[in-house]
Amino acid sequence: MLKYRLLTAAVLIPLVILGIFKLPPDGFAAILGLLVTIGAWEWSRLCGLKLNFTRAIYLIVFMVCLFLVWVALESGSSKVAILVLSLSLGWWLLSIFILAAYQANRDILANQTAIKYVIGLILLIPVFVALLGLRNGSSFGPEYVMYLLLLIWVADSTAYFTGRQWGKHKLLPKVSPGKTWEGVAGASVGALLVSVSGAFYFELPLLSFVILSMLITAISIVGDLTESLFKRQVQLKDSGTLLPGHGGMLDRIDSLTSAAPFFLAGMLWITGGA
Repeated sequence: MLKYRLLTAAVLIPLVILGIFKLPPDGFAAILGLLVTIGAWEWSRLCGLKLNFTRAIYLIVFMVCLFLVWVALESGSSKVAILVLSLSLGWWLLSIFILAAYQANRDILANQTAIKYVIGLILLIPVFVALLGLRNGSSFGPEYVMYLLLLIWVADSTAYFTGRQWGKHKLLPKVSPGKTWEGVAGASVGALLVSVSGAFYFELPLLSFVILSMLITAISIVGDLTESLFKRQVQLKDSGTLLPGHGGMLDRIDSLTSAAPFFLAGMLWITGGA
């Protein structure tokens, strides 16, 4: 499994970097839209939909909503962006309580298929908005998207290897049995090193940027755990089979769905909304 993970990463990472730095704004939006649409298709299965026909209807609704949001962004509507990001931030804060309840044997979202339809929109459309704001917005640029991905990759990798080597104390065993507090500690150390370097690179206030990056790391773990909860509800190991050794698209962007909106909001706060 590790061999396939590494091979897939070796192919995908250069493509991702090229896309971030070389694609024109509309091209980046199109590719990003495609990726989150694939995520929506996988999400329809996590909702409990089994027939391709009903999954296709959900996908069409998602694509219409995504297109309308993109049109609003292109027209310069900040209200739509604020609304989408606010819904996302609210959902991820709520998800912490949902995870805690599941660990305490209270599955709040069990059999709540209709609610999960809406959650899919709140999961995937905000990451599209946030990454576009970071990459194509006048205040930031491709380097900020690259930093966010690097932060998540380093945190994820250090958590994985630290957890395998020293993991003894389970984080939320009923949600994700493999995750440990030692892994969280490893992720925090990796994120700290990346964030200090990032603060100097972007010439931003060290303390504020490090605190933001550590919070992003924490909320990225929440994103990962939340997808694990939804997969557990429908008894799936992976959201899909698109990426050998990695599962589906959602399995690769679960941390990003929670981290990207918070990172954009935090950057706007640090820079004064410039």
